[in-house]
Amino acid sequence: MLPPSIPTVTVRGRFLAPDGTPLSGALVFRAPATLTFPQADVILGGPVSVPLDAQGGIEVTLPATDSPDMDPIGWAYTVTEQLGGIPLGRSYNVLLPRAQPEVDLADITPTDPAKPNYVGVPGPKGDTGATGDPGARIYSGAATPAAGLGVDGDIYVRYETSTVLGVTSTTVSTWQRTAGTWAQLGGDVRGAAWYLATSSTPSTGTRPGDILLRTDTGDLWQRGASGWGSAVGNLRGPKGDTGATGATGATGPGGVVQSVNGKSAAAVTLSAADVGALATSTAGAPSGVATLGADGKVPAAQLPAAGGGAVDSVNSKTGVVVLTAADVGAQPTGTAVLLTGTQTVAGAKTFSSVPSSSVAPTADTHLARKSYVDSLGGSTWLPADLGFTSWTFDPAVSNSGQNLLAGYVYLCGINLRAPTTVTNVCFYSCGYGGGTLNASSFAGLYTAAGARVGVTAALSTIFTPNEGATVVCPLTAAYSAPAGTYWVAIVTNGQTASPYNGPILARGANLGTSPAGAAAMPGAFRRAARLTATGQTSLPTSFTPASALTYDANAVWAAVS
Repeated sequence: MLPPSIPTVTVRGRFLAPDGTPLSGALVFRAPATLTFPQADVILGGPVSVPLDAQGGIEVTLPATDSPDMDPIGWAYTVTEQLGGIPLGRSYNVLLPRAQPEVDLADITPTDPAKPNYVGVPGPKGDTGATGDPGARIYSGAATPAAGLGVDGDIYVRYETSTVLGVTSTTVSTWQRTAGTWAQLGGDVRGAAWYLATSSTPSTGTRPGDILLRTDTGDLWQRGASGWGSAVGNLRGPKGDTGATGATGATGPGGVVQSVNGKSAAAVTLSAADVGALATSTAGAPSGVATLGADGKVPAAQLPAAGGGAVDSVNSKTGVVVLTAADVGAQPTGTAVLLTGTQTVAGAKTFSSVPSSSVAPTADTHLARKSYVDSLGGSTWLPADLGFTSWTFDPAVSNSGQNLLAGYVYLCGINLRAPTTVTNVCFYSCGYGGGTLNASSFAGLYTAAGARVGVTAALSTIFTPNEGATVVCPLTAAYSAPAGTYWVAIVTNGQTASPYNGPILARGANLGTSPAGAAAMPGAFRRAARLTATGQTSLPTSFTPASALTYDANAVWAAVS
């Protein structure tokens, strides 16, 4: 590629046979042996051979024959045609002036073969061409350019003028429209401004680089990209030395009182009322004020006369009066029940409402709470004696074990006599080899209405191999249970019925299809039951006891704690 400082001319041409078939071959352009361009620091030499392309055309860019700063000057290119099928190719000279940067050989090759040294020269100036398309325009304004303004290539110069603290500044920005959109070229152009103020100055309307001088403090501030920031300096120097004391001035005239207690006069006279005092004439006078004697007391002469006589009677009693509780409408001491404190109450008492106690009894003579009485069972074993809160029945009366059918939901009734918090449901395993229950086995707690209020994790991780053990199954969340009846539920899966390989749970007496454990009034709570639906893989969130239950012949033992 030639250096850009050398003017060039692009030469094009096309060679065809009379029938329009593209010719083949090449054209050779020869300049003088060497061309020297001192300013470009380059020397050119040798011929340039340009082969014809598939359409019989050529295109080559060569130095102009009138290039400035070229040695030698005043020469022409010798063009030799080496065309296929034409034994004697032409050879002729052409000039390539820089004033015509593009030429076609058909316009400058010799038309007379007898003049091989024909040299093309610029002809006379031609006619004025047609008016071209409008060039780019330059617009200006104070706002950003409107989206519909101008066409691609147009320029917009924005002059944005603002006044801050009396200083007017103009910011210049340049925009160009490209691909239908205006975009700013570079940043804003505006010199820094100086402002004078005696208070903090907002950043609005100012530009980075602006300077603010606080004339009250001498502080200098320079505007940054995000605002004024902190002071960068101070123009005030250190405090100077104290100056010499000046001469004493002349004595001024004496001052006079202008007013006293709001009174203005040459001679002010104040009364007792002016200073918030009582007049001396009211001391010891009727409708006035009393004075004190030498003993610090009001003299008897200034006291009002006493009226009336001594007490004649008290509660209709005269003489030396002694009052009883009845005289003043009170109860004699020891005859009323105290609200607080220790007291012994004698005699039979009848209460219109049942008295209550907030604590359990601790002595034989204390009143007993119902919950305390309910917890007592004499010599009978109660759930609390074995660490349980409630159970279906005393496990000691269990006489056999129960095989659990896969997918059956067994319900074991319990009774809570008092509100309690249930955290576990429990079963007694008479034996289990382990490893058969799968993750679709669960235990839980239901209300008498059939609402599930607690559920365990999968029993496959809770029931471990045993030869007789109490299995404690923690609920995933503790349940605050009101007093009432509940069902402990269990559903197991993974075991086979024959031969049975699941856990065997303790149960009560088996009395066939209608066990006595089902004894209850019609519609009452069922102690031992199961859900009619089978094939269950989880405990349902709820069921309807009136329609979803069937009595179970095997009363499985269960407890809660």
